[in-house]
This record gives sequence, C-alpha cells and structure tokens, in this order.
Amino acid sequence: MDRRLSMFFSGLVVFLASCSGADQPAASPVPPPTRPPVAETTRTSCRHHQPGRQVFWGDLHVHTAVSMDAWMFGTRPRPSDAYRFARGEAIGIGPQDADGRPMREVRIERPLDFAAVTDHASGAGGVRLCTTRTSAVYDSDECRAYRSPLQIQGRPLAEIVRDIRQRTEQGLSSRAVCGEDGARCRGAMADVWDETRHAAEAWNDTSPACEFTSFVAYEYTATPNLTKIHRNVIFRNATVPPVPISYDDEPTAVGLWRALRRQCLDAGTGCDALAIPHNANLSNGNLFAIEYGDATTVEAQAEVARLRAGLEPLVEMQQMKGDSECRNGMWNVLGDTDELCDFEKIRAPDTPDCEDGRGQGALGNTGCISRRDFARYALVEGLMEAERIGVNPFAVGFIAATDGHDGTPGAVEEWRQDLLVGQPTPGPGRNPGGLAAVWAEENSRESLFEALRRRETYGSSGPRISVRFFGGFGLPAGLCEDPALVQKGYAHGVPMGGTIASGEAGGAPTFVVNALRDQGTAEHPGGLLQRVQIVKGWADADGRIHQRVTDVAGGSNDAGVDPATCAPSGAGADALCGTWTDPDFDPTRGAVYYARVVENPSCRQTGWACRPGEGRPAWCDLPGLVATVQERAWTSPIWVDPVRGAKDGGATE
Repeated sequence: MDRRLSMFFSGLVVFLASCSGADQPAASPVPPPTRPPVAETTRTSCRHHQPGRQVFWGDLHVHTAVSMDAWMFGTRPRPSDAYRFARGEAIGIGPQDADGRPMREVRIERPLDFAAVTDHASGAGGVRLCTTRTSAVYDSDECRAYRSPLQIQGRPLAEIVRDIRQRTEQGLSSRAVCGEDGARCRGAMADVWDETRHAAEAWNDTSPACEFTSFVAYEYTATPNLTKIHRNVIFRNATVPPVPISYDDEPTAVGLWRALRRQCLDAGTGCDALAIPHNANLSNGNLFAIEYGDATTVEAQAEVARLRAGLEPLVEMQQMKGDSECRNGMWNVLGDTDELCDFEKIRAPDTPDCEDGRGQGALGNTGCISRRDFARYALVEGLMEAERIGVNPFAVGFIAATDGHDGTPGAVEEWRQDLLVGQPTPGPGRNPGGLAAVWAEENSRESLFEALRRRETYGSSGPRISVRFFGGFGLPAGLCEDPALVQKGYAHGVPMGGTIASGEAGGAPTFVVNALRDQGTAEHPGGLLQRVQIVKGWADADGRIHQRVTDVAGGSNDAGVDPATCAPSGAGADALCGTWTDPDFDPTRGAVYYARVVENPSCRQTGWACRPGEGRPAWCDLPGLVATVQERAWTSPIWVDPVRGAKDGGATE
C-alpha cells in the first residue's frame, strides 16, 4: 500500500472507520416492529444529586448500521446495541459468517454515564430501503450495487472515492430508490428516526438511580467537495422534529440553525437542541470561517452570530480523525512554538496554509489547512468578531468523542486491539478517539444538557482525568491547599465555560486548575500526570493572534515507556494543582484561557499492536507510525471580556 493511500485511509474515517468484514456476505436486518409514539418520561431528582456538581463521562458521537458508510463496511449493530455496549454489555461486531452472524464479541472496560447515537441523517432512508429484504427496491440495481463488497486494496485513491460517492449519492438518493418525488426515502427516514428515538428512550434511565442517560441525536453531514463541515445535533428530551434536518434539506450552516430554531426552539413544543461541530481539522478553513449567509449589515450579522452562539456552545477537540486544538506555524499566529500542538495531526506537515482564504478536499488529503481549522485560534477569531459586531460567534467550550462507526461508544482504550482487526492502517492522526466530561448536579438529561449549554465540560483523549478550572478577579489565595477549593471557586469566580468582565475589579485575573489522574482498572491502571498548563489567546490591533502556554503545576520530567512491553517508567503525579495570575493582562483587550492536563508518555494503539512477538502486523514497519502518546484533557475556556462582561460572549455562574 503506498503512503498516499495510507494517509487517505487514516483521514477518510467517515467512510472507512469500520471496514471490518467489508468482503463478508451482507445480512439484511429485520425491519423493526411498528412502535407507539415516544412519550416523555418525567422523574424526581436522582439519588446522587450534588449541588456542587460531579463529573460524568460519555460519548456524544457514534455511528451504527443506520449510517450509510458504517453499513457499507460491515457494521451491523443498531442504535439499541450501541447503548447496550455503552452500559457495559457485550455486543457482536463484524466480520459476519455466511449466515450474517457476527464473528467477534466486544465489551467496554468501564461503562459510560451517558451517550448519544449520531447516525448520518443523509442517506439513512436509502440505507433502510436497500438493506431490508421486504423493501420494494431491495432488488434494484442501485441497492445491489450499494450492498456489494467494496474492494479497497490495490485500487487508486480517486477510484475508491468515486465508488463511495456513487453508491451513497447516486444510489441511495436516486429516483430508482427514493421514487420520483423522494417520498419513499422520506418515509424510510421517518422509520429510521423512529428507531433512533425509541432506542434512546428505552435506554434512558429515569429511575432515581439515574445510572445512564441517552440523548436523541443525529449527525448533520455536510461534506461539499470532500471538506468536512459536520455537526452532531443533540436534543434535550424526547420532543424532537418529525425527521432530522439534513444537509439535503439545508445545505448551509445558517440554514440548519434557522431550521432548528423554526422546527424546535421556537416551535412551542418544548423542543430544545444543541449542535456540536466536529473535525474542524479537516474543514479547509470552512468550519470557523467568518460568514453569515445572507446577512450583510452588522445588525443582521450579530443576529446570526447570536443564533450560532446559542445553538453551538461546544466543539469536539479530538476524535478518531485527529486533534483540532492547535498547529504550529500557522499564518498570523504569534508566540512560542507549542511542542504539544503536534498531537495526533492527520494532515501532513507540508500541507499548504490557506492564510486568510479557504480550500476544499481535506478528507482526500488535499487542499490547504487554516488556523480556522483549530479551536485555539477560532476562540481568538471570536474575540475579534465580538469587537466588530458585539457578539462572539465562536464562544465554544470543549468536549471529545470517538466518532466510532461500529456501534461501540466510548471504546477509547489504547491497549485494546479487538477493534483494530480488519481496519485501515492506523497512520498519523488515527487514534481511538476521546471522551466528553461534564460537570453536572446529576446524571439526567436536564442536568447534563444544561451543563453542555453552559460549557462546564471538557474533553479527554481517552483517560478519565478529573479536572476543575476556575477563574476570577477575586479568587482567594491558597486554593490548592484549601479543601473548599470548589465552593470558593464557584463563590468568587466562574468555572470552565464562564465569562468574567475586567471592569468588575482591578488587577489581573487569577486561575486555579486541580487535576486528578485516572486510576484506571486493576488490569489496566491509568497513567501518572506530568504537567498542568494554562493556554492564553488574544488578538492585537492588527488582527494577529497571540498565544502563550504556561506550566502551572508539574513540568517536563524523565518519564518514558518501554516500547517492547508498554511498561511506563519515571516520575509522575497522582494529582496536580496550580494557580496562576496573568502577568501581562491588558484590561482593554479581550482574552481567553483554558487548561491542558498532560499525562506521562504511554503506548498508543500502534505501540501496543507493534510490540515484538507473534502476530505483529506487517504495517508496523511503515514509515511515519508513532508508537507513543501523551494523553491529555482540555478544559472549556474562561473568557475575560473588557466591555460586554457576560452578555452574548458566554455563560456565567
């Protein structure tokens, strides 16, 4: 396999993330039985309710056989199976035997607290029609072509891409499948949405135990010219639009936001939703581009920005297709080189810079890369827009997710090899994905959704590191030694996701970060912590972005890992806490701060797979593979606003 094809495989995971059993006979799922309408269930508070909030772990981005690409490459678990896996039960995955039965069984090591199945809305109706034997179009040429095994090895990149696009766009959405007016696919989409909603309701624990929360959700999949501009739409409760609003319905982000406002937020039904962008790193500068659709005046643009800020309070920092935090050497970004920005990069080092423009083709490893492909710089772009129009459209907090395409939410353990079987070469940027951490009073839809909205969240590259982050102008001294750190953090400042106004007090803001390592399990202990950092971003009067990274606890050490055994070595910490007051604070300019917690080095999936011994994959000798990783967590930011305070720029406590 040549290097370019390997890079394609590691980048085009939306199509190839679950190719286990691609050449196996395709079993057709039995259509689900007719279900009654979904009814909203209410309950009293959870038994574990804590006003001071506690951390819950989940995955808000996973695909099942409902998604057109996942089914094409052998995935057969359905939404209910994904929730079953999240709860710690074993499920079967491909390849399948001659009778369509899964030949492997997988189980998550530690169950999740919450999850959302986010199958692609685009093409879902066609998938249902083409994979159900009782469908009127099951034996059509288009459906036969969709179900036929997709050959990968030895084929040119352009040919593979053309084959995929033909099957999904010309096949699943064709008149032969959907009918002259598309009604057949719309009806099938309603059936799919019904299955998705019922699965979420069936697994959502509404008892006082509150052991698991499941959200009704889907993915808005916009991939124009192989540029990734995707969003996961998460609903607060069971009251949702009749069918998902897909890219086929609204081919622009502004159109999606307005449709969600019309069909959900302002519908008067109790519907509420958030949209979470992901893989900004593959958007060719488009995801965080400064654009407002048909809004041309400052007032109209501010209204669109306000709509976006209300619907999109979060962004995925990392998932299977790489990291979207930062990248060294970007156009008009000043400050010292951040060595940790090299983490899980999927685009090649020599990829051209878009500078102030945009491109296309990132999913095929073509086109330019932009500073607007990374959350750190988008945060500062938002500060500049807030100065121009009075509203920050990019006031986003952070989560992480897997984007798994085999119905296994939360399967992020680097050591596990059972999900690597039959998958593409795990080249640069290819990783198991991450998890979302949410600080909420209880594990219920209402409490978690409000925490997501106020951005009291953070993303982890996999480990369940516990992190608190507070900032303010009146934080008392000695918080790291104070058992009342959390109470005083809330009382005298704001948590991650909040905004403070520099006009409220003199001096400079102070921040405190408290991190506890993931203990892991007896069989697979978690890693020790190496350092805690605070990252600051701001813009100067000439529109240049500045960044500064400061170690506030721990630091560089001699820790390492033995590549032959994956055994760690060296010093590290079970807990780290640090406070920091910005020594260069300028009260006349807005600034944004977030914390980054970094573990000691450990083996990544490639390192575990490529240890010496029998069964070592041949691809271990390919150039460019990385055997180790420094797992980490990124907190949602805290904004310091010199003019507007909390208005429009972010939630406060």
